[in-house]
Amino acid sequence: MPADGAWLKDHIRDIPDFPTPGVVFKDLTPLFADVDAFRFTVDAIADHVAGRDIDKVVAIEARGFIIAAPVAYRLGAGLVPVRKVGKLPWHTESLEYQLEYGTAELEIHRDAVAPGDEVLIVDDVLATGGTAKAAVSLVERLGASVVSIGVIIELEFLHGREALDGYDVLSLVSFA
Repeated sequence: MPADGAWLKDHIRDIPDFPTPGVVFKDLTPLFADVDAFRFTVDAIADHVAGRDIDKVVAIEARGFIIAAPVAYRLGAGLVPVRKVGKLPWHTESLEYQLEYGTAELEIHRDAVAPGDEVLIVDDVLATGGTAKAAVSLVERLGASVVSIGVIIELEFLHGREALDGYDVLSLVSFA
């Protein structure tokens, strides 16, 4: 298996005009279905923060859940879901943010992370950076520290990394 993630592109399918016209959706289901690609993805994100004392892995809905759970297991860390509004059953903090094709709102349980917790945030795609930045803001609002942000795909042409200036960001596959 290659040492870098460029080969993962062979396991990512483009779906035009989804979820709205003009958007090219990056379908990760072929990557998730391939044991080598899935294993590489989980290991690469976990290895990126190896040696750090990660207390929680924050998983962004929905495809972030798929990768974050085994990453948390590998790191011996807790798993914290960040979800769309109305999906979490306990007291929450929420934040509205911009997407590349509209607005959305995320929330986290108020007791999901604690002051002093070291956090890894995991998601599927870094596009404009709005979703990741919202997750960072929610985690920090609760007093925890973001150690790193790990994503499978970075859409470089949308400049999402700029919204995360000052944070360590790992992307396994980039699309210019």
